[in-house]
Amino acid sequence: MRIRAGMALAVWLLAGCSGPDEEVGFAGLADNAQSTDGFEQPAPGDALTFPQDFGPHPAHRIEWWYLTANLETEAGDPLGLQWTQFRQALESRAQDAPAPEASTWPLQAAWMAHAAVSHQGQHWFQERLARGDLGQAGAIAEPFQVWLDDWQMTAGDQPDQWHLTVRQGQSGQQGYWAFDLDLSIQGPPVAHGDNGFSAKSASGEGSMYFSLVGIDVTGTVTLADEDLNVQGKAWFDREWSSQFLKAGQQGWDWFALHLDSGDKLMAFRLREESGHFRSGTWISQSGAVVALAPDQLQLEPIAGSGPVPTRWRLQVPEQDVDIELKAPEGDYINDGLFPYWESPVSISGSHSGVGYMELTGYDN
Repeated sequence: MRIRAGMALAVWLLAGCSGPDEEVGFAGLADNAQSTDGFEQPAPGDALTFPQDFGPHPAHRIEWWYLTANLETEAGDPLGLQWTQFRQALESRAQDAPAPEASTWPLQAAWMAHAAVSHQGQHWFQERLARGDLGQAGAIAEPFQVWLDDWQMTAGDQPDQWHLTVRQGQSGQQGYWAFDLDLSIQGPPVAHGDNGFSAKSASGEGSMYFSLVGIDVTGTVTLADEDLNVQGKAWFDREWSSQFLKAGQQGWDWFALHLDSGDKLMAFRLREESGHFRSGTWISQSGAVVALAPDQLQLEPIAGSGPVPTRWRLQVPEQDVDIELKAPEGDYINDGLFPYWESPVSISGSHSGVGYMELTGYDN
């Protein structure tokens, strides 16, 4: 596969050490039945700790910081936005161990960042790579900061005020785009699954996973020479593990939804040859959190929505949810070393609203 071969080469170039026959994935996007030898693996009973878990987990193989935003321009036009930063460990390091000196050219981790803007049927995407522990990329729990070059998410003077900046290209030149956003966090972190342990298969593999589901956003998105003032809402995910996809799993379909009722919903399925593993979280308007077991939700593509399914039916009977999720017209493939679909969605049916979906493993 181009995904696996491309990232194997990229990590080999960053690390200067992978063997030619060794399969290398990146942060779950192409990991498949990897050994966890030398790395810690999350398990039921593990606890979330704040603010430490906003920072890196060097004893685990894979993790990411992930923001999606459903925004509107002053003209009322919808605009979608994504920023993600991934860390892929090449060697395990104890949580309390000091980072190696940059002068030793360490080989312990590689970083990858993605940013995208979707507006009026067009999709802008860019990817960056960096070698870890050299200062070019990293993360800090307190004060919170995640960066790769000048793409940065940082806490402000107050811990519930963050700032996100991404710039691609040179201002004033063709192809330049950027976003500069203020994020106001509303509400505490939401733990998914079993107090933060999110199962990813019936046999028990999983990750630690929490979200900030109520984030108010204001700022500016620049496309070519046009500055667009935007406002809206965002969803922020933190997830880490040492083994994400198991053998036989072909990819995942993930949704984060802001319902006009004030409720929130996260749902995903991992596709397997012998069926699909489903899970989700219902967050009521009052803030009550309900973990959804596989038999408590249905998530299926609607027939005729294409090789990359852009229309879905999602049902949560216990919450009287029966909705259709639809991507806008356009091509929303993030065409990096690991191609995947990332788009806003509109919600209709028993509930209305907006959200985001990520679909992986359809690149063939």
